[in-house]
Amino acid sequence: MVGQQQVADDGAAAAAARVAVPPAKPLLRTIGHNLMETFFPDDPFRAVTRDKGRRRRALAALRYVFPCLEWLPSYTLSTLWHDVVAGVTVASLAVPQGISYAKLANLPPILGLYSSFVPAMVYAVMGSSRELAVGNMAVGSLLFAAMMGKETSSPEEYAALAFTATFFAGVFQAGLGVLRLGFIVDLLSHAAIVGFMGGAATVVCLQQLKGMLGLVHFTSSTDIVAVVRSAVSQSHLWRWQSIVLGCGFLVFLLTLRYISKKKPRLFLLSAAGPLVSVIAGSVLVYLIHGEHHGIPVIGELKKGINPSSVKDLLLSSPHTMVAVKTGIITGIIGLAEGIAVGRSFAMLKGYNVDGNKEMIAFGLMNIIGSCTSCYLTAGPFSRSAVNHNSGCKTPMSNAVMALAVMLTLLFLTPLFYYTPLVVLSAIIITAMLGVIDYKAAGRLWKVDKVDFLVCVGAYLGVVFGSIEIGLSIAVGISVLRLLLFIARPKTMVLGKMPNSTNFRRMDQYTTAQSVPGLLVLRIDSPIYFANAGYLRERIMRWIDHEEDQIKAKGLEGLKCLVLDMGAVANIDANGTKMLEDLKKNLDRSGIQIALANPGSEIMRKMDNSKVLGLIGDEWIFLTVGEACDYAQQNCKIGTGMDVVEYVDPEDMV
Repeated sequence: MVGQQQVADDGAAAAAARVAVPPAKPLLRTIGHNLMETFFPDDPFRAVTRDKGRRRRALAALRYVFPCLEWLPSYTLSTLWHDVVAGVTVASLAVPQGISYAKLANLPPILGLYSSFVPAMVYAVMGSSRELAVGNMAVGSLLFAAMMGKETSSPEEYAALAFTATFFAGVFQAGLGVLRLGFIVDLLSHAAIVGFMGGAATVVCLQQLKGMLGLVHFTSSTDIVAVVRSAVSQSHLWRWQSIVLGCGFLVFLLTLRYISKKKPRLFLLSAAGPLVSVIAGSVLVYLIHGEHHGIPVIGELKKGINPSSVKDLLLSSPHTMVAVKTGIITGIIGLAEGIAVGRSFAMLKGYNVDGNKEMIAFGLMNIIGSCTSCYLTAGPFSRSAVNHNSGCKTPMSNAVMALAVMLTLLFLTPLFYYTPLVVLSAIIITAMLGVIDYKAAGRLWKVDKVDFLVCVGAYLGVVFGSIEIGLSIAVGISVLRLLLFIARPKTMVLGKMPNSTNFRRMDQYTTAQSVPGLLVLRIDSPIYFANAGYLRERIMRWIDHEEDQIKAKGLEGLKCLVLDMGAVANIDANGTKMLEDLKKNLDRSGIQIALANPGSEIMRKMDNSKVLGLIGDEWIFLTVGEACDYAQQNCKIGTGMDVVEYVDPEDMV
């Protein structure tokens, strides 16, 4: 008896020595550390503080604020040549795309060219991605038309609304970057983005039926039912000239796109396709006088660079709140796409893109752009892919593209007079078909069925409802799933691996065996107010199920519950109260509780809440194996018993 007591005392002392309560930290220091981890996880001040001397630190601060200062000092003629080639190539795509997307937004086509000039110059100075090429987005353009198109019938006032929405989008984006709130954008999961972008691309393609069929009047609704009804109801107004010309150019562009995918070295064919289509279409219409034979054309484009639009901003108008709403929604979408594109190319090249810097760059682009007759700009994938494939080296390629667009504005705009609208529709459809990522949806189905349902829900919401409904569904489902992860965490039964001291999930490892008289559970999340009640009930259900299994087999009753706390990163007051209540419930049932591998934050809060003393220092262990060995020695658990069969939790009632 004395020997057994000595073993227990030695075990308790060893356990107490192994798992110590960390020393208390000053409150302000703890708050400061948590704020730094939340808002400055990338430690942006490191580049400044590591330099010695005021002058060097000032230069480091300037390099952080203006990323162009990082690559300009080492810029070479060879690098410039690569950027010039890339910039000119992107400009050949940006000109027809800009005109097309402006028409999609129901704005004057010239605004699409304006939006590829000033914002690109801003990004060349403020941007941190080498491959990102900025410009208008098809989805953002459609959102502008859908959310603000019915607010006014005046083209001038509608353009002013677009500038105002762009201004608020920029303020919102820059604000997120300055306040280091970029994690808000992450609330849109990849599945939600795939579904939303695919639905928006489908709607954009359907909207092009107006141009492809040569219709003058068309529905402003974006749902598939209204669009199809509008097209079918006007079948007597369809113009065969537009249909033939549009289908011809669509086949031409899709063929070039197919060739460039099969042979990446010929990517320039696909990049030059839109410009070739515009030139060929314009020449054809001019020669046959197509504007008089049922082929609508762009008409006159104003020459000259961007005029000021500061006085056009509607900051105190009855429509201001609509502009604010549109700006915030389109700003989020622009950030989500632009940052994702920038990071994907950065991973290919082996460098990092600062998301918060990108938000500030996007914000300044749109703020300055809204004051110079531009509407929403971001980093669309199509232009960025061309920029990357053309061999760009730095953001200077955006400045080269801007200069090429400026020359177009100054000297070449009259040449677009005879550009047929149906060609613009073909360009948009070709670009949008690349946005519908059915392969990503297939991967979601294979990997996670719930993610696939999120994707499908967002897609159907956009296609059969509206852009706003689809976005709401995408965000709502993503946030709901996040809340479910927090409120309903996993608890898993662990078993001992043969000839080892390791414990692993019994539903994953068929050779893992439960320890007679013990129930080992692992909690896979922090314990907060949102899940504390559920965890208490779930653990008690596990205990009841285990005891039923034991009674059915006529084995010795449950003596100890071991909780693996290794995955519990944090715990709040509700969590410590849950452990206290669980301890009292188990005491009434004659079951001991033991904790394995609790972290420093868990130990500190259990000690402050007196829960540590209630459980007992001797029942806190470094590993699950030590906890089980100690429990077998001190809970009078028999040896040589049969193993209780594991039952999958999904089979539990």
